[in-house]
Amino acid sequence: MSIDLNFGGAMPVLRPETVAAWLGTTRARAPENVPVVARPRAAAPRFGPASLAATVAVAITVWLTTGIARVEPDELGIVTRFGRYVGTRSSGLNYHWPYPFERERMPKVTQVNQVAIGSGGGTTTQMLTGDENLVEANAAVFWRVKDPLAFVFNVVDPEATVRVAADAAVRTVIGRNPIQAALSDRRQAIADEAQALLQTRLDAYQTGIQITQVQLQRVDPPVAVIDAFNDVQRARADQERARNEAEAYRNDILPRARGEAEHIRQEAQAFREQAVNLAQGEAGQFTAMAGSYGKARELTGRRLYLEAMEEVLRSANKIMVDTSAPGIVPYLPLPALHAPALPAPVASVP
Repeated sequence: MSIDLNFGGAMPVLRPETVAAWLGTTRARAPENVPVVARPRAAAPRFGPASLAATVAVAITVWLTTGIARVEPDELGIVTRFGRYVGTRSSGLNYHWPYPFERERMPKVTQVNQVAIGSGGGTTTQMLTGDENLVEANAAVFWRVKDPLAFVFNVVDPEATVRVAADAAVRTVIGRNPIQAALSDRRQAIADEAQALLQTRLDAYQTGIQITQVQLQRVDPPVAVIDAFNDVQRARADQERARNEAEAYRNDILPRARGEAEHIRQEAQAFREQAVNLAQGEAGQFTAMAGSYGKARELTGRRLYLEAMEEVLRSANKIMVDTSAPGIVPYLPLPALHAPALPAPVASVP
């Protein structure tokens, strides 16, 4: 027999088993000055059929409310029953059987997502070009959901899938082109080609993802050789500028030379036609004159003589007068009729 004394209180406290030992075994009475304190027994809960039914009803109600779902305007609800597709829900409130019977997934079908390539952790990715040079490149890929069913059932991690496929596509396209094309003139063409190749691979994987754009943000040589590469680029720029200046000079001088040559050719053609026509006219005139001379030699010869003298003396400032002609005054100052200069001497023609 043991007695537990509570030194914190005013009186000692006995354990129940001690009291039971006193009452049942030895049948001894407890000391009158030591009170027996028994621990209170918890009341048995009153749990009847009505309480059980109410609890089950509340649990079922809460479970049924988990089937209420709200689809946002940029989402599309895909409902599956035990993993099998059963329907599509548009935007708004809708209801489906709670888990585990049915489940509703809501992919964002209008949102444009972005995946960065070659910029993870602040580092760039080195890629090999077609002429066996290294470039450090990073790009941004923009994508959205094209086929919600394929996107939900065939893709576990869409962002990682797009990142890996895009990295492979960009590497493939850059590996087909020389370094100069990737750095300057064909950058946009390389981005478009990478987008087409990436879309083909994602369609082959049946991911239901649409690639909207691929942007090559940075394509540069490695840092260790960038100074030497910039010198090469400057030399190529000077070469290109000299070539462009030569092309501009050629485009200016050649059309001008062709125009002058054509002008000379046309003048020669016109002179030839004029000379031929003049010669033919003179030949025809001579033929006609020869016919007239054959018919009237004296008259034709006189006319030819007068026409020749008229042609010869047309620019002379002297006037020839035939003195044998009656009614002409020999000393008439005829040159004064043509010019206000001093009168020229008049010669007599015998």
